[in-house]
Amino acid sequence: MKIIKRNGSEAVFDTGKIVNAITGANAEAPEEDRLTEREIQFAALNVEDQCAGSGHTVTVEEVQDLVEDQLMALDHFEVARRYIIYRYLQNQRRHKNTTDDKILSLIESNNEEVKQENSNKNPTVVSVQRDYMAGEVSKDLTMRELLPEDVVEAHNAGIIHFHDSDYFAQHMHNCDLVNLDDMLQNGTVISGTLIERPHSFSTACNIATQIIAQVASCQYGGQSISLTHLAPFVDVSRKKIRRSVYAEMEAIGYQASPDQIATMVEKRLREEVARGVQTIQYQVVTLMTTNGQAPFITVLMYLNEARNEQEKADLALIIEEMLKQRHQGVKNEKGVWITPAFPKLIYVLEEDNVREGSPYFYLTKMAAKCTAKRMVPDYISEKMMLKLKKNGNGDGDCYTCMGCRSFLTPDRSGNGYNNVARAGNYEPGKPKYYGRFNQGVVTINLPDVALSSGRNMDKFWTVFDERLDLCHRALRARHERLLGTLSDAAPILWQHGALARLNKGEAIDPLLYGGYSTISLGYAGLYECVKYMTGYSHTDPHATEFALSIMQHMNDRCAEWKAIEDIDYSIYGTPIESVTYKFAKCLQRRFGIVPGVTDKGYITNSYHVHVTEEIDAFTKLQFESTFQHLSPGGAISYVEVPDMQDNLEAVIRVMQFIYDHIMYAELNTKSDYCQVCGFDGQIDIVEDDGKLEWECPHCGNRDQSKMNVARRTCGYIGTQFWNQGRTEEIRDRVLHL
Repeated sequence: MKIIKRNGSEAVFDTGKIVNAITGANAEAPEEDRLTEREIQFAALNVEDQCAGSGHTVTVEEVQDLVEDQLMALDHFEVARRYIIYRYLQNQRRHKNTTDDKILSLIESNNEEVKQENSNKNPTVVSVQRDYMAGEVSKDLTMRELLPEDVVEAHNAGIIHFHDSDYFAQHMHNCDLVNLDDMLQNGTVISGTLIERPHSFSTACNIATQIIAQVASCQYGGQSISLTHLAPFVDVSRKKIRRSVYAEMEAIGYQASPDQIATMVEKRLREEVARGVQTIQYQVVTLMTTNGQAPFITVLMYLNEARNEQEKADLALIIEEMLKQRHQGVKNEKGVWITPAFPKLIYVLEEDNVREGSPYFYLTKMAAKCTAKRMVPDYISEKMMLKLKKNGNGDGDCYTCMGCRSFLTPDRSGNGYNNVARAGNYEPGKPKYYGRFNQGVVTINLPDVALSSGRNMDKFWTVFDERLDLCHRALRARHERLLGTLSDAAPILWQHGALARLNKGEAIDPLLYGGYSTISLGYAGLYECVKYMTGYSHTDPHATEFALSIMQHMNDRCAEWKAIEDIDYSIYGTPIESVTYKFAKCLQRRFGIVPGVTDKGYITNSYHVHVTEEIDAFTKLQFESTFQHLSPGGAISYVEVPDMQDNLEAVIRVMQFIYDHIMYAELNTKSDYCQVCGFDGQIDIVEDDGKLEWECPHCGNRDQSKMNVARRTCGYIGTQFWNQGRTEEIRDRVLHL
């Protein structure tokens, strides 16, 4: 059994240290109040048993709380008092150096919690450590000076989670849709250098990757671009290549026929498209931003976004190459093709690509093949999204999410917000999405609301409203931190087209109101919340209505805040990559082990069906579609499937079901490789001394630096492993197909 020390590092649990601590306090108490040797051993062993049954790796502070409980349970209050005083004095001495200790432990790669906080950051790399060091300082400043005390207390207790506090001290926002079209067509500035409209597709791709890196370094969340914005440059290259071919023919005195010219042009064009796509694929994987990781980038593939038939055909050419290269993967350090984490791909299912006989069905078959091997692309149903996302003109819009699942609210102005961002590609009367962004996220722990009510329904709604008010205050803090931010803080975002073209010294404040940007009320653990209050899973007809009423209540509260403040609050199904473990541990500390509710090292993501629940893929997607509608600020559903590379018809059937029933979904497969023995299959999760380890089933290798594991974490793929809670959740997943 392990214990987590104050600096975040792990150590072997040592009952002798508990005995020594009690013995020390015991010696300070009057002789008549002291414990016997047997009582000391009894108390220490009870603490050890409680730690072993806690369901998670305990912290030093938790152990000390349990020691206090044991001393008082044995009626030795004077010894308990001495122990509490000693603990308090030690904490006072230690308080000044808490941040220092954490920084030193992560530099030496001893901080287990930080090491497994982000599944796409390698904590042994100095650039990642530098980002984490800055993050620890920001967290300390945020919690001591920048947030209300009740918000900090609730965050520390796991009642809510104030996301990305490691970036909050700076005036940074969460995620966005990059207006790549404006930047490519009208030029931009990168590191003080003017970048004009590119004269070829390959150059456009190169510029796009530079923009992606710059944007990633100026925010802390995901960004999305559309391949549609690159499509016009295919024809630019086509014309350039045609001129070159004619010149070559003329130079050698050869009279080529139009068909010969067309064949040569098409061949060279495809080669250039392949080079351009390869630039995006490899640059994104190999780039490292200032926060020490590859850019968290999503690439949209949406045929109906093209503005004319020529552009649509050229876009199809890019999509074809993107899928082909992603299916191939990238080579690891051993030269073996593996699954990369980024870029995340989203493929929009439409009438002209979703069924056999439709003109672009060949792309859908390629997408199915890619998903079966590499877990991407994910799928947006144009049909369902047009029904759910109504803009200010009453029309439906289809657009990409920001990063893994966060969606902008529909353009309620209906006309691009009168170009408040002064974009160079503004079209009056046309709804706007590219250039908009999210201000940040605060997540409510729904199981904590339920457990705090003691299963009293009236009290549940009272506590729920109190917690939502707390979340609102925390969200206001996020909003107010951005107020007054000058465009100079991130020129690539606010001055040079990624999000706006404001003047130097101009504040971004107008972009924070009126729905131009969003701010997200996240939620987690709907399943556990409903299970505790009703005794049923939310998939059970006895409980579904209650689950839906919880979702509707959060939407109603957001609508109230929005009406008063003119800020687009929106309900967001939080990914909770590492927070799932934090919330689970906090629930266990506050309420103990409640079977079916707090008995695991994780809580369920957003509205999802519990990972252990036996349910088929189609029933799951149909059920969760109702909850996606009530999670307008962001939601994604998934089905867990076995190796489907030899059953692409089944993959396509799932994709077609997605098109007809749910707005946004994905298929989760496994894609692993052991560098020690060359095993290409599923790396197992095994338990050893209370800790979950990844192990090659062929050679027993457990060295994570010598294996490539890719798993869908919570909407995006992770490749740097996960904390114990998320690892347990991955282990527990059942197949849906």
